[in-house]
Amino acid sequence: MNIALIAHDEKKQDIINFAVAYTPVLKKHRLYATGTTGLKIAEATGLDVYRFKSGPLGGDQQIGSMIAENKMDLVIFFKDPLTAQPHEPDIAALIRLCDVYQIPLASNIAGAEIFIHALERGDFDWRKVIRNRGEHEV
Repeated sequence: MNIALIAHDEKKQDIINFAVAYTPVLKKHRLYATGTTGLKIAEATGLDVYRFKSGPLGGDQQIGSMIAENKMDLVIFFKDPLTAQPHEPDIAALIRLCDVYQIPLASNIAGAEIFIHALERGDFDWRKVIRNRGEHEV
C-alpha cells in the first residue's frame, strides 16, 4: 500500500515517534512524505521514504495529485490545530481529495494508531481492489 506521512512543524516529533514505534508495519509498504518530515522519518527509522517538496512549497499538492490518480491508499497527516498555516488552502484541498476519493485520513496519533493496526490486519485490502479496477473517477 502507498502511505503518505505528513506533519506540521509542531507535530514532526509526534510523527517521528509514531514511525519509530511502527517501523515493522511501515517497512512493508511504500512510504511517501513531504520534504522535512520524510527526511526526519528516514533518519530516525532507516525506512525508505520517497520525499516530495515541503508542504508550503507544493508537497501537499503533489500528494493530492497521487490521490486524484488513485495512487495513494492512506494518508497520515498530523496537523497542528493551534497554529495558522500559510498554505491552509492546500491543506484543505488535500483533505477534500481524501474525502472525494475515499482515501482514509488520520489527522492525529489516535486515528493513526487505529489505522496502523487495521493495516496490519488487512482491513485496507479493499484499496487494492479499487486500485486494480482503476475506479478513481468521481
